[in-house]
Amino acid sequence: MGLMTFLRNRAGYILVFAIGFAIVAFLVGDAINVGKPFWSANQKVVGSIDGKDINIDEFGPKVDQGVNQMKQQYGGSANAQMTAMAVDQAWNAELAKVLLTKEYDRLGLTVSEDELVDLLQGQNPSPLIKQYFSNPQTGQLDRATLMNFLKSKEPQALQQSNMLQEEIKNQALQTKYSNLIRNSVYVTSLEATDEYNNRNKLANFKYVSLDYASIPDKSVKLTDADYSEYYDQNKARFNNPQETRAFEYVTFSISPTKADSLAIKAQVDKIAADFQVAKNDSLFAAINSDVKVPFTYITKGKLDPAVDSAVFSLPAGSFYGPKLSGNSYKIVKVVSTRISPDSVKASHILIDPAKVGGDDKAVKLADSLKGLILKGGNFAELAKNYSVDGSKDKGGELGTFARGAMVPEFENAAFDGKAGDIKIVKSQFGYHILKIEKQIGSSKVAKLAYVEKALAASSKTQAAAYKAASNFLTEVKGNDFNKFAAQKGLKVAVADKVASTQGFAAGLDNPRKLIQDAYAADKGDVLPEIYTMSNAYVVARLTTISPKGILSLADVKKEIEPMVINAVKAKQLKEKLANAGKGSIDQVAAKVARPVNPVQNVVFANPVIPGVAQENALVGSVFGSQPGKVSAPVQGERGVYVFSVDGFTNPAPIANMFKQKESMMLSLGQRSLGSAFQALQENAKIKDNRVKFY
Repeated sequence: MGLMTFLRNRAGYILVFAIGFAIVAFLVGDAINVGKPFWSANQKVVGSIDGKDINIDEFGPKVDQGVNQMKQQYGGSANAQMTAMAVDQAWNAELAKVLLTKEYDRLGLTVSEDELVDLLQGQNPSPLIKQYFSNPQTGQLDRATLMNFLKSKEPQALQQSNMLQEEIKNQALQTKYSNLIRNSVYVTSLEATDEYNNRNKLANFKYVSLDYASIPDKSVKLTDADYSEYYDQNKARFNNPQETRAFEYVTFSISPTKADSLAIKAQVDKIAADFQVAKNDSLFAAINSDVKVPFTYITKGKLDPAVDSAVFSLPAGSFYGPKLSGNSYKIVKVVSTRISPDSVKASHILIDPAKVGGDDKAVKLADSLKGLILKGGNFAELAKNYSVDGSKDKGGELGTFARGAMVPEFENAAFDGKAGDIKIVKSQFGYHILKIEKQIGSSKVAKLAYVEKALAASSKTQAAAYKAASNFLTEVKGNDFNKFAAQKGLKVAVADKVASTQGFAAGLDNPRKLIQDAYAADKGDVLPEIYTMSNAYVVARLTTISPKGILSLADVKKEIEPMVINAVKAKQLKEKLANAGKGSIDQVAAKVARPVNPVQNVVFANPVIPGVAQENALVGSVFGSQPGKVSAPVQGERGVYVFSVDGFTNPAPIANMFKQKESMMLSLGQRSLGSAFQALQENAKIKDNRVKFY
């Protein structure tokens, strides 16, 4: 990371704001033209929302920014899931921008100029202003920095300021819209009392059950009428919110063979022997390691946990490894160790050689400024007059930073010196006059030469696996995929309900190309390529297309088979329990040779039978029954039940009706906000082509 003041640190992130909102995050990104001129306009359309086309030239950079944010947040390099999340985030932002803007216009919601000024610099500014312009040490709003930012005429600052203002407007409109929806929700005293009773009224009852598992599945013969009956009774469950597809696939492993592992071990042993006598440790590590660890002092906790503690307990000059952990060998040379501050508070004056006539003049200026400071010159005044860094407005203050926050040359100077030192440091930014204000804490740090070698399959193993996959792909066409795989001794796996934009699929770590091809294929097609995962080649066939909307019985027949079996069993078990009579719960139990199970203190709002399952139908029936009577059989999740209620314990009256209503209205308001946005989406004409691009 470069040297930045807390203002620049935050101004850099003003390019994208992720705002917590019950419905969606608005994202505002640069409109950077990265178009491919040979594409025609309609080939660039990622999707359309109520007639507004979303162009890849504008959408792509927003996805890239989302991925970069996630990399900063979670660490590591981008992966398919990060990209899928960023694509979803950017798409939801576009949906929100188009649909909610139309809704704001329809409702006449606006943010006036006076309101905007107040949100930017008033007594109660926007949460975004507080977020980006608060001093990280004190948490207080830094009004001087805020005003400097808002008044700046630099092109980049102007662009960022405009984007910030746009986002503050968006957030203010969101709040108005949220309040409008929330204020439309009302809870009556009757509803409040019902909700209170559902959570606090207690039921004690006894039940007898016959589990579905008591009838073997293979003894149940299903008819078309059984399927149709279950489908018709549960049609609402089969509403598919978006198209999904399923595919089956076989894998050809490219994990290292025993011979590969032995060869890599021999190679690693040779590297270790050479490493021990290497003259230039950092160069050797840079050339031989699959993973680059900076050749600078690092703190404990930065390495793989399997080697971290061991390495940090060793003195300088020690050699550690080869150590196999995870999927790689680690070899480490401890070059030097020292006790170092945990963090440093510093100020600097940055001189840009290009602005003072070259390096020689920059060095002379730095020397003369250092001389002035050592003689008692005012550092803050000199920073204001000579520094080209944004920190000059704060007297050159950089705040307090830990290792890893600054460029290596600057970091080393700040951490290796002592409080009060004035140093001249050259970095990629220019010449710094560094003043170490304060050093905080102390921990052991180590400079390590680090080599990591992955345990990977040899090219011979990979070639053999690829050839087997290629032969299978050629020969399976025109054959039954499952039978042909069985003949070849291959196991067929299934990825079910795969959405077009998701970044994962069951058992596959890099499935995006496969998913894209599945969405370009027809049902039953063997997909055209061999797909490369981190440890396997994959050949796949598209088996199911489940369109958006109510799925047909044919679409769900296989999926609902276990539930249909239970429904048929339920009829048999209900009849058995009905024939056991209604004399008493003990008599029913004796007739069906099952125990009586007592249940204490169940509430309607938490319909769980302890040690059994969540049984909504059973608990619902209990709360609708009179004590002392044996119920009719009730079809549940685990089996069929009959019960007898011992009694109910009513709660004390509501102590504070207003508070009860208030908490219900808060919950209802949040749900209604989500429902409102869902309704806007359902009533909009949305075309989603994302799968063609990501």
